[in-house]
Parts: sequence; C-alpha cells; structure tokens
Amino acid sequence: MEPIVIRVVDLHKSFNSQKVLDGINLEIERGKITVIIGKSGGGKSVLMKHLIGLMKPDRGEVWIDGVDIARLKERELNEVRRKFGMLFQEAALFDSMNVIENVEFPLREHTSMPPKEIRKTANERLSEVGLLGFGDKMPSELSGGMKKRVGLARALALDPEIILFDEPTSALDPIMSLTIQDLIKETQVHLKKTYVVISHDIAGMFRIADKVAMLYEGTIIAFGTPDEVKRDQDEAVQEFLWATGMPGFVGGSE
Repeated sequence: MEPIVIRVVDLHKSFNSQKVLDGINLEIERGKITVIIGKSGGGKSVLMKHLIGLMKPDRGEVWIDGVDIARLKERELNEVRRKFGMLFQEAALFDSMNVIENVEFPLREHTSMPPKEIRKTANERLSEVGLLGFGDKMPSELSGGMKKRVGLARALALDPEIILFDEPTSALDPIMSLTIQDLIKETQVHLKKTYVVISHDIAGMFRIADKVAMLYEGTIIAFGTPDEVKRDQDEAVQEFLWATGMPGFVGGSE
C-alpha cells in the first residue's frame, strides 16, 4: 500500500477577507501518529475539516488514499468518510444512552450486523480503552477522562483506517492527560491505525508523536520527528515551543 495515506497539496481557504489556510502542503504517513500544533485560532480545526470533506478548499487538493476528495460530490464523500473515525474535543457522547449504547451507535447506524455481534464488537472496543464492564454507566456518571475513553471506543467502532483527534486532552488534569496520551499511543501501536491529532498540549503530544507539523500563519513551517522539530531553527518555531516550556529552545537548555 502507498505509505502516504493523506496528501494535502497547496491548500487555500479564506473566510471573507481573512486568509486561514495559505498554501498548506502536508503528507501523513499510514500507520503513524501525526500531531498538528499551532496557535489557537491558527487554522488547525479548519485543516482537519478539510481532511474529511466538511469544508471545500478555495484552491488546492486533499488526497485520501489516492482520491482527491476536494472534487467529490457528497455521496462519494460519504464513502471516503467511512475510512475515518473521530474523537471530538468534548467526546460528544449521547447523554440519553449508556456507555455501551454510545459505542454501539455507529455500528447500528452504518452496518447490518446482528445485535449480538454489535454488542460483542462494542465490548471489544471498550476493552481496548480499558473500560470493559462500564457499559451500563451513563455519561453523567463518568469523569472527563472516562468520557474521552468512551469517545475513542466509539471512534474505533467501525474499524476505520484513520482516526482524527480534536484536542484529546483538553479540560483534563495533568495526570489524566498523561493517561489519555498513553492510551492514544498504546491503541495506535496495537491497532496500527493512522492517527492525526490537533492539540495545544505540546509537551504531551511530543511524547507520543511519530511526526509533528507546525501550522503558522496559514502554512506548515516545520515538519518532522519531534526531535527534528525541536531542532528547527525557524524563529517562529523556536518562539512557539519556548513559550510552551519545551526544553532545548531559546531560553531553555537540553
């Protein structure tokens, strides 16, 4: 299989006169964790929405497994979207459903699996995120970290090739953030999926990333392994990472 599963070519997007994406070029490797970092409001979420066809570019291409989705109609797009799972910032669980019903939901909606098989698959996904036996709990009974785990189980339910994470450690305390980071890494290594993460949690994401892309003023100004990005001499990269307290940059030491 082609090692590059997502290829973004010269992607542009503006809202009225505000240019948000200004010629994005990015290649995301299959079976790796790629983290996209950058300032708040810098276009990370806009870029992610282009990856699943929720937004159309003003100019440029978004290739998913060799198909330019920027040119597809909605029906064809829906087929490509089946390759994706998504963990939203707030987990986005259905409050009226218990944990296992939340995980079963995409299976009921998008497959013809019999109920017993759906329940078996949902329990397997809960086991993968360390929540087997919590199926009867309601979302209101869960901590923030547990909700994120359920959200990941649901994102994995349809066995997608690519998982998108929108700020997976937001609103979590440092200990729970570490737990979620480790869970992301463990499930990715075990399942060998392609994970794409946008996050403000720079230090935490550098722990688990295979590749890091920094988005700045609408373009990718740094891309590589965490160590390669740490050593990038671009002033904006150094300033941004130093501001997060990362060692080895301006004002810091290895």
